[in-house]
Amino acid sequence: MDVIKGGVTAAKGFLSAGGHCGAKRKNKDLALVYSNSPAKMAATFTTNIVKAAPVLWNKKIYDSNEKVKAIVVNSGNANACTGKIGMIHANQMATETGNALGVNENEVLVASTGVIGVTLPIDKICNGIHDLSTNLSESEQSANDAANAIRTTDTYNKEIAVTIQIDGKKVTIGGMAKGSGMIHPNMATMLSFITTDINISSSLLREALSESIKDSYNMISVDGDTSTNDMVILLANGEADNNKIETKDDNYKIFKDALDYVNTYLAKLIVADGEGVTKFIEVSVKGAKSKEDARLISKSVITSNLVKTAFFGEDANWGRILCAMGYSSAEFNPNKVSLHYVSNKGKISLVENGLPIQFDEEKASKIISERDIIVEIDLEDGPGEAKAWGCDLSYEYVKINGEYRT
Repeated sequence: MDVIKGGVTAAKGFLSAGGHCGAKRKNKDLALVYSNSPAKMAATFTTNIVKAAPVLWNKKIYDSNEKVKAIVVNSGNANACTGKIGMIHANQMATETGNALGVNENEVLVASTGVIGVTLPIDKICNGIHDLSTNLSESEQSANDAANAIRTTDTYNKEIAVTIQIDGKKVTIGGMAKGSGMIHPNMATMLSFITTDINISSSLLREALSESIKDSYNMISVDGDTSTNDMVILLANGEADNNKIETKDDNYKIFKDALDYVNTYLAKLIVADGEGVTKFIEVSVKGAKSKEDARLISKSVITSNLVKTAFFGEDANWGRILCAMGYSSAEFNPNKVSLHYVSNKGKISLVENGLPIQFDEEKASKIISERDIIVEIDLEDGPGEAKAWGCDLSYEYVKINGEYRT
């Protein structure tokens, strides 16, 4: 696998555009992604009972197993909790995109992100759709423009592209994501759009994405809030012309490994750009009785506000980590737990076999003064391993979200 420059236009047959239509006061706020060939669709949507209109629109297309030609995304307004008019506007965005691109509205996916409970400026968005449809391009810049247009409180674009070889054919996977706040496991407050030119069956495409998100997007947390608009969309148009993958053979594994890399990379970028973040924290659990136990423990630690605030204050208060492990619902023996902190400043042991170690507080403080920190947890109970990614909880996070609408 090779990592290359690019995003959603890196794969053959995909074009995109991004621009400003007026949904936000300034900056790009509308993106289009288009596939020359009808693409198979895999997707995962928010677990929040309150689902935004675009999520409901896309679920209808997903459930009908329709192929997809385009995605339209606006930022600055979530089109969530907007009642019947919200669904009318989601439909209108799809219809206008279809008219502009010469495709059926049921071949168009819709996404929105921003403030909840405000009606879309639909006329501005529709005008923007027609303007963008004339600027579609397969260039790296057009992918960058689209990634920029889907941002809300994000401070930078989140893109990646990789290539793999299947049957002697170059297969490319590209993607873009947005997310900074309202991020929590089991779908974060985020949008992620992945494009690939691989030729694969619809069922395997969906299975690959479903499995991939378990160890990527579902293992991140910024603040414990699960949004109304979350979705991961994966489109495969088959233009790489490899032999169709219809079984879980070696070619499927090559594709799945590359997809995992793309999703994990984007998921980690989301956390690293969390609102007010000063620390990027990886919780690595090994020796659990099962993988599920390892997931439960790592996620419980990364979502603990007491753990987050301790890292913000650069306080090596490891007791908060043991506490979060204990209420995770995972099975483990506290008397076997070992715990270490690791960063570019070194590694320090805090707990061995369930007992505290006398450690150098000054050294521990230096280690966790770094931006990137790893919490290593060894349970010595079995083969289960998992990693979760999160961040600290800062004064700036409170400020950003206290003033979000203003």
